[in-house]
Amino acid sequence: MNLEYDINGISIRKTTEADLDFVIAAENAEENSPHVLQWTREQHIAALYNDDILHAIIEAEGRAVGYAITAGLKDPNKAVELRRIVIVEKGRGFGRTAVQLFIKLAFEELKAHRLWLDVREYNSRARDLYKALGFIEEGYIRECLLLGDKYISHYIMSILEQEYEA
Repeated sequence: MNLEYDINGISIRKTTEADLDFVIAAENAEENSPHVLQWTREQHIAALYNDDILHAIIEAEGRAVGYAITAGLKDPNKAVELRRIVIVEKGRGFGRTAVQLFIKLAFEELKAHRLWLDVREYNSRARDLYKALGFIEEGYIRECLLLGDKYISHYIMSILEQEYEA
């Protein structure tokens, strides 16, 4: 898979086991943990070696600024999921550019027909970003995730190949 994508100095590369301390710290950071599931090191390692998943580090200014997990690389329906994206430096445009990179990767490299994601109902910052980049809200999944003693609802959003090309 070609990962030689760079937009505005932001690039992605495959995650290695040596990156996992950064990945785990990023998803457990106070500003990120309410928005993403926390995985064990073993779950991340399994994802690194799963050929249906791209586990990637997002780099800017010569350092890691986040990571993302994309699944469905082998989906026969050409539906790729942006399963997770975590940025450690907020407000600098790294997240927006990283999402643009994954959109480009999905449609240009993976030849996807559909790129989709789910986002927690209370994460309006992310929902607004995805909408600004062309994602459409498809639905609302009520109380689908139990975190502690509280159920969380999600929005499903997607962008289609023809919308990307337009």
